Amino acid sequence: MQTISTTDLAHRLRPAIARVARRMRQEAGGELSPSQSAALTTIECHGPLTPSELAARERIQRPTATRVLARLEEAGMIARTGDPADRRSNLVTATPAGSALLVELRARRDAWMAGRLDTLSPEDLAALDRAAGILERMLEEDGA
Repeated sequence: MQTISTTDLAHRLRPAIARVARRMRQEAGGELSPSQSAALTTIECHGPLTPSELAARERIQRPTATRVLARLEEAGMIARTGDPADRRSNLVTATPAGSALLVELRARRDAWMAGRLDTLSPEDLAALDRAAGILERMLEEDGA
């Protein structure tokens, strides 16, 4: 059995994963920018959050988080409330409209991916299922 170096495998996987991610963003539509979509997803999954908590989770600067939140709030995707633990701060939560949009975007992405997967053999599907588990483990270990 021929083995591939981790560097060569990384060189091969990186552009493939990036292209799939880009294509899935394109399939979801243009309602949200990638940073807005990521922030709204994080807020829905982990909220309510302070802007600083969002910045930390998204690994972005606080001013960037502030701009993204302003756009999401303007679009009606998030709501702000006072932080009972710190009156100087606020908490952001996804609105029903924001949550509904995320459901729609996920459905579009899933439909695109399912259409591609439908063309594969059972062996390829099994290999991708194993790869998905490996990638999930890698991300958990990295804290992503």
